[in-house]
Amino acid sequence: MRAVLWGIASGLVLASACQPSPKAEAERHPLVTAALIVKEPGPTPSGMTWVPGGQMFIGNKEGQMDEQPVRLVYLDGFWMDTTEVTTRQFAEFVAATKYVTVAERGIPPDKSPTGAAVPPGSLVWVKHEGTNQWKYVDGASWRRPRGGTATEITPGDDPVVHVAYEDALAYCRWAGKSLPTEAEWELAARRGSVGTRALGDPLPDAKGPHANIWNGDFPAQDLLEDGFGGVAPVKSFPVAANGLYDMEGNVWEWCEDWYRADAYVSLRRLRPAPPTEPWDPSEPEVGKRVVRGGSFLCARGYCEGYRPTARMKTSPDTGSAHIGFRCIKRPEPGGSQPSAGK
Repeated sequence: MRAVLWGIASGLVLASACQPSPKAEAERHPLVTAALIVKEPGPTPSGMTWVPGGQMFIGNKEGQMDEQPVRLVYLDGFWMDTTEVTTRQFAEFVAATKYVTVAERGIPPDKSPTGAAVPPGSLVWVKHEGTNQWKYVDGASWRRPRGGTATEITPGDDPVVHVAYEDALAYCRWAGKSLPTEAEWELAARRGSVGTRALGDPLPDAKGPHANIWNGDFPAQDLLEDGFGGVAPVKSFPVAANGLYDMEGNVWEWCEDWYRADAYVSLRRLRPAPPTEPWDPSEPEVGKRVVRGGSFLCARGYCEGYRPTARMKTSPDTGSAHIGFRCIKRPEPGGSQPSAGK
């Protein structure tokens, strides 16, 4: 098994080492703007921001192995929710549809990875023996983020958490929207950042904290330099250059894609499609989806998941206290605006 994994690792490294430079790649495949939706084709839907289409180098040659090789891709523009979906917005969806989230249902034995029933609840970040760790807490859900007998939240501007992949997908469909692909999410993140910088690092003109991340020795102590020990209400930090909030830190955001460690090796250049099958060499028997953007638990020198190229994988049937989402809306072919959603 070790030899197999070494072969996989070697292949990814060689693929990265042999790739042409970004400049040479762009010159070999000039962008045909007529084939892409670049400019906003109509009025901006309420609560959304236009992300212009164009060319982008996805990945990071200095990042983790699953961020390589760097590939030049061409993407249509799209509208993206200006903020992460809030508890107020999610409550409207639940009231209209009577939807029950995965955390509120629990998982029956036939759908559980372990073969044992999982009671209603979710993963909560808790203090334990002088440090912090994840714990499955009965009763934890988007209504009660801490679980147990805690009072239900009053829906407001906090990003909704404890939502599994299918919960996020159900909301997006109700709203007439979609989850972004990894490529679309990274395009939006890069349009609001400089190069491949770590999004948690200060911008040259930043005044004070500009993202909700872990400040201090992870996982023992968060110095709370950004003012928050958990999720922060949306728009608590400065807006990015492209008009989007909280693309870095606060909560991880679900993407449409299955996670594949080798996703970029054979990525289609024009309008790259998500993988049709998952593959995680560390747990090949478990299919995982991609989350992006980092959370309030991402620390410098640890996961640094707030980087625009950083990829994270997680089981689609599990929500947690640091995973939320935002939606996108794609123009119709030819550039017309789709019918209005919620």
